[in-house]
Amino acid sequence: MYPRTWADTDRPAIIMGSTGETVSYRELDERSNRLVHLLRSRGLGKGDVVGVLLENNAHLHEVTWAARRSGMYFTPINRHLTGPEVEYIVANSGAKAIVSSHVLADAAAALTPQVAPALQVRLMMGGTIPSWESYEDATAGQSSEPVDDEEEGDLLQYSSGTTGRPKGIKRPLSGRPINLEGDLTVLFLRAIGFPEGGIYLNPAPLYHTAPILWTMGVHRLGGTVVIMERFEPEQALALIGQHQVTHAQFVPSMFVRMLKLDEATRQKYDVSSLQTVVHAAAPCPVEVKERMIEWWGPIISEYYGATEGMGATFITAPEWLGHKGSVGKPLQGLPHVLDEAGQELSPGEPGQLWFEGGVPFEYLDDPSKTAATRNDQGWVSVGDVGYRDADGYLYLTDRVSNMIISGGVNIYPQETEDLLLTHPAVMDAAVIGVPDDDLGEVVKAVVQPVDWAQAGPALEQELIEFCRTRLAKYKCPRSVDFDQQLPRLENGKLLKRLLRDRYRAVAATAAAPSAAPAAG
Repeated sequence: MYPRTWADTDRPAIIMGSTGETVSYRELDERSNRLVHLLRSRGLGKGDVVGVLLENNAHLHEVTWAARRSGMYFTPINRHLTGPEVEYIVANSGAKAIVSSHVLADAAAALTPQVAPALQVRLMMGGTIPSWESYEDATAGQSSEPVDDEEEGDLLQYSSGTTGRPKGIKRPLSGRPINLEGDLTVLFLRAIGFPEGGIYLNPAPLYHTAPILWTMGVHRLGGTVVIMERFEPEQALALIGQHQVTHAQFVPSMFVRMLKLDEATRQKYDVSSLQTVVHAAAPCPVEVKERMIEWWGPIISEYYGATEGMGATFITAPEWLGHKGSVGKPLQGLPHVLDEAGQELSPGEPGQLWFEGGVPFEYLDDPSKTAATRNDQGWVSVGDVGYRDADGYLYLTDRVSNMIISGGVNIYPQETEDLLLTHPAVMDAAVIGVPDDDLGEVVKAVVQPVDWAQAGPALEQELIEFCRTRLAKYKCPRSVDFDQQLPRLENGKLLKRLLRDRYRAVAATAAAPSAAPAAG
């Protein structure tokens, strides 16, 4: 099943959250076919790559479905990347075609024929710039019927780049006819009870893995996707009631922002249509999830996995209430918790997580990075740290790359971040190690306050004391700086390397207090 399956119904495939613009299944089917015919006429065929540089809009899925139904790869590109970063992904992926919009003309302009000679097709929606064609004009005269040799394409996704340059994850095409039975996302949607014709809210940017795969999975099952152009907490609540949303996926930072709304605002909206809500992408503080379950009921499930697909776990709300903080039991792959010597650890002991038997993957044109994710047994890790309890439930504690070593003590900062997020004055928080002549590193918190007017020494001291009364002193920040916006991706992942680089640069170039990188 795919959009053509539902093309004879009046069912909407897409509803845009802010404008209400609706795309029917018939329109989605016809538009994606027109793009397939255009790409074929320009020499693209099975196995070729189509770049997708678009904001969340009503036309993005016709591009991804065009590639997927014709045996091509589609590569969503983060709309916030700079020109050189976009160039890198386009070149590394080997994209022969790209579709963008006039909204993103500045980033698109970097992809000139000189810097991206492999691009045979450059299409722009809503206007044009030099060396780009009008998407609307180019597709207008094409056939709306499917090509004769439809075949399952796939996502060629790039990692978020939280620890460096994004890495392409490309898997061999199956060669199967277009269908849903081999789609793992569809199996997952069925497992959480998504019905034919269900309503799914997508609050996240579609250039990330889960949002694009889940929304396309909903299309395979004939559901309607309500797409938010960008996440706003009150608008999300309004859309749930307005469209009687049955299923949704969020990240924990979205939960935090909804919970920071005042009680009257939160209670103003009817969320009773929700049957299942799933969250992922980043660890969720226990208190945040407790409050969400109190508000929405025991309908909030959670999964853990990575773009690489090396393994996954899942836990329902009732299970979680008996194992608070857990990300569940294995859904795909067998997890192992190993120490630095590669020895299996006992329940309750934290170590690096490795998965055995997950979906095979390789980083595109980067065998050394691929090899770095494997151990001697062929198990795979992306650097997460956690432990299992006696019942086999998995818990995440942090990532290897986030570890702070202060005076020889290993400190994983996630616990401190989770605690800070529960303080009523804190909207967002990051905890990092900063250079120290005596201890090597000391713990620092960088906080986005709910009210910027509160930022200052009094709140700094209050937050330090807040932590010290609840955590061991060595885990607590010695200082707190304030920032109006932390470098968090829209999928909820925090770019800690940018914060660490900022403080390391200051330590390396200046010692004067006036060189501090943020108010605090």
